[in-house]
Amino acid sequence: MSERLQPGDTAPAFTLPDADGNDVSLADHKGRKVIVYFYPAALTPGCTKQACDFTDNLDLLAGAGYDVIGVSPDKPEKLAKFRDKESLKVTLVGDPSKAVLETYGAFGEKKMYGKTVTGVIRSTIIVDEDGKVEQALYNVRATGHVAKIIKDLGI
Repeated sequence: MSERLQPGDTAPAFTLPDADGNDVSLADHKGRKVIVYFYPAALTPGCTKQACDFTDNLDLLAGAGYDVIGVSPDKPEKLAKFRDKESLKVTLVGDPSKAVLETYGAFGEKKMYGKTVTGVIRSTIIVDEDGKVEQALYNVRATGHVAKIIKDLGI
């Protein structure tokens, strides 16, 4: 299992395909703050709630200088279906190899219904304009998480 990121760490660079198969890189967002959130699977109830919350608050976040990128192990085709079905406006990228998820400490052992399983750890990493980790939040809840981020960031 990879190490969890800490505030002050340099956010690992990545380039992943979005729902349309176009490459999205963290470097594309240099000079802006980025909320990178990791979720287990598109088209599941908790992940849908979280993605809809980010979409509903996208203008507020963008106005405060934040871009939002959602990362899951899904392939672009499933991300496109998710985006279209739920009218999502957040940028969704797929990491089927789980390499980026592991680099960010968002894949590994977790407790689920009392059992230890290996999978995606629902996490949010807030990256500043210089590519440094401002906040690293692990094992977050899908519901209410976006509101908490907005409150914590003072937006």
